[in-house]
Amino acid sequence: MIEPSDSGVTPQRRHYALMLGGYALLGCVICAVSILIADFVVPDHDWIADTISDLGAGRYEYIVDIGLYAFAASLIAIALLTAHVHLGGWSWSLGSVGFAVLGLIVFLVGARNEYGDRDQDGAEIHVYLVYVLGLIVAVLPWAMRPGLLRVGQGYARVLIGLSLLWIVSSPVFFFIADTVDGLYERYLGLILVALVGIMARALTRHL
Repeated sequence: MIEPSDSGVTPQRRHYALMLGGYALLGCVICAVSILIADFVVPDHDWIADTISDLGAGRYEYIVDIGLYAFAASLIAIALLTAHVHLGGWSWSLGSVGFAVLGLIVFLVGARNEYGDRDQDGAEIHVYLVYVLGLIVAVLPWAMRPGLLRVGQGYARVLIGLSLLWIVSSPVFFFIADTVDGLYERYLGLILVALVGIMARALTRHL
């Protein structure tokens, strides 16, 4: 019989949470490395002017796709982690579902390979996925904030800061010059990675 710790958490629950949090961080690393590799492998690619979507279409699309799938799994891991370490309230439950939906969206972005480039292989849904992703990322930190306050005010403040930064920054991407939109997209990606990192750290340290 497994005895719970003083906090009421069994070793299995703690290990499961650590596994989920650890993979969430690993998936972010895999995604970053795959994009970095593609930056060097794809011919005539300019990482400042060309977006990650440009890397995700063409002969070497599988390199970026691996990273996108790994990051999608990171978001699913956070969804499972937030469900496993449930900090109460309907907003937390909604946020947990939100992370799962984010994971699905990132997976679809990688799987569909439709970026509005006029090919006829399928419906061009990329831009609509981006709109939904942007909205969810803006709202998620506010949904998780009440629960994170139980872990520490610092985590909640950082999460809200990321949300505000995203709300201000993400619309700019649609108006920024093509000569720098690749760099700007990577900056937005860092905000999303930071969101995953904060959630993983906060919840694994809470147990």
